[in-house]
Formats: sequence, C-alpha cells, structure tokens
Amino acid sequence: MNNKAIIFDSGVLISFSMNGITDIIRNLKGIFSGKFLITQQVKNEIIDKPMTIKRFELEAIKLKQLLDEGILELPSSLGIKDSEISKKTEEILNIANSIFNGRGKEIHIVDKGEASCLVLGRILNEKKIKNVIAIDERTTRVLIEKPENLKKLLEKKLHVKITVKGNLKSFNDFKVIRSPELIYIAYKKKVVKMKNANLLGALLYAVKSKGASISMQEIEEIKRSG
Repeated sequence: MNNKAIIFDSGVLISFSMNGITDIIRNLKGIFSGKFLITQQVKNEIIDKPMTIKRFELEAIKLKQLLDEGILELPSSLGIKDSEISKKTEEILNIANSIFNGRGKEIHIVDKGEASCLVLGRILNEKKIKNVIAIDERTTRVLIEKPENLKKLLEKKLHVKITVKGNLKSFNDFKVIRSPELIYIAYKKKVVKMKNANLLGALLYAVKSKGASISMQEIEEIKRSG
C-alpha cells in the first residue's frame, strides 16, 4: 500500500484545467511515490456536473482524462468506501458550519467537496498514510492553519459581529498545500516542460487569477527564490 497521498480539492484542479496546465499534475505524479486522490464529491464538482454544461465541458474532459489515466484516483483504490466518506462528510459539515455565528445565524464556511477532503484526510491518518490536502479556498485553509484568525476574516468579509460557538481546534490535524506551492515544486523539480525566463511568475499569476489565495508579495518572493 502507498504510504503517502495528496488529496485534491476541486478548486486546485479546476484552476489547473482552466489554465491549460493539467500536464503539470501529470508530470508531478511521475515523480511522486504516492497517490493523487479525489473524493466522489470532488469528482461530481469537477467532472460529472460540468460535463453536462457546455461552458465547462472542456475543462471537465481534461480532468476526466487524468482520472481515466490513473493519475487521479478515487478512495476506492485504497479500499475506502464512498458511503463511509459521505456519512462522515455530513458530520464535518455540521461541525464546521456551526462554529461561527453572526446575527443569530450560523455562518457557512465549508462546502461538501472540501469537507469530503477533510474526511479522507482523517481516514488516511488512521491508516498511517501521510497526506496533504491541496486546497486553494482561503476560508478552509485558515480554519485548518490559523483558526483564531478566521473570526476577524469573517467579520471583515461579512461586515457583521461574529461569535465563536464551536471548538476552533477541531480541524488542526490536517496539512494543506496550495496550487502556487505545487507550481513551485514542479518548477524546481524541472517537470514543467515550457521554457521561459518569466515562466514561474506567469504560472503563479495564472493560478492567482483563477482563485488561488496568494498575494502579489508572495508571488515576488517565490520568484526570487526560484
């Protein structure tokens, strides 16, 4: 059994597909001695549903190709049942989306695809399989990495006073990585086939434009270290 894995959330894969750089995922898999996993919930978001919408069909076809080639795999490849993930996904959604309260209402902060990635991460932890979740969505990453900062972030975003009703440390058992960091790894490992002096910066700007939460300052710092 593989002893490590990267779990991909929808946003990262959609960003790579929309930017026409899914080959970077393919090439990274070639140097990674582990699995690239997506949950059924993420598959629904990046392949099944967009395949029925002409505007998004091409991106979905590109990602389906990665699944068909075995670059991306479902949890069943490790003997993990979709029913187990689905049940625990609902539990995580209930916990995460009841932590913060504004104007007497619970604040929705995590969606089904993201929650299913967290569930799979915990199952892999139990199986002693090292894993990291590739996720660009800022709110979920802050919930994992710096939950104490999320109250201020939500107040700034929603313009309401936020109270904390749940345990802020409920999700500190995960490790995450963003698409810009995957880009940087691919660039340093020389698995990006394009050649240009401005390539690293162009790739980072591209994923930023498709939703990756990375500042211009971070991009400049990564470019200098590249």
